[in-house]
Amino acid sequence: MLTIKDFLIHVFCCVDDLLQDIYQQYRPRARGFAPALSDSEVITMEIVAEYFGIDTEKGIWSYFCHHWLSWFPDIPSRSSFVRQAAKLWKYKQILQTKLVHKMGAFDNNIHLIDGIPIPLCCFSRAPNCRSFKGEADYGHCAAKKLTYYGFSGHLVISGNGIITGFTLTSAATDEREAVWDTIDGIKGLLIGDKGYISQLLQQQLLQQRNIELQTPLRRNMKDTRPKELVKILMRVRRLI
Repeated sequence: MLTIKDFLIHVFCCVDDLLQDIYQQYRPRARGFAPALSDSEVITMEIVAEYFGIDTEKGIWSYFCHHWLSWFPDIPSRSSFVRQAAKLWKYKQILQTKLVHKMGAFDNNIHLIDGIPIPLCCFSRAPNCRSFKGEADYGHCAAKKLTYYGFSGHLVISGNGIITGFTLTSAATDEREAVWDTIDGIKGLLIGDKGYISQLLQQQLLQQRNIELQTPLRRNMKDTRPKELVKILMRVRRLI
């Protein structure tokens, strides 16, 4: 049976091996001293904490300070930890892509796509919100019947639940416009909701990327597909 300690060691070794490979192409730092807490340790802390449902910088830092300080004795102040973690965003992106390749998710012939509302604040406070001014915007999520101020996350996962693509846009961005930033490396069937309905997009994806986009249709649209096929598509789509 895998213990928490075994899990920590396994994640660290996997992350460290992949990071060393990435460093051959992308130098980690052009100048200055390397921090006492290694980049591999930072990313390991984030992955393990996320696995246990801890998804805030403060929560991650506090958890490891209270429970694993003997294993991570060089944990800096919370602000320093957060800055170091933030600066690693590009390496995390490359690392995630390498892991996806390693798990064979790009070879899966079924992928699912969906948009995720990311509000910045309560709607009533939006006019006075100064965070990300000029980048955030107003948007509407039909699935949640939510009008909000902030961003939209756009996620693609394989048929077995592995994230293969993600991008962030303002809430006002049409989901169909964000598709092109999330589909690198995938092929086959792509299942989305009604927000991705577009005959032009379907044709472009098929011709340019060999991707077949399937979505449910609106009530006023005629669906010539077999009903059982549509039911299966929508049942599979619930995974995302």
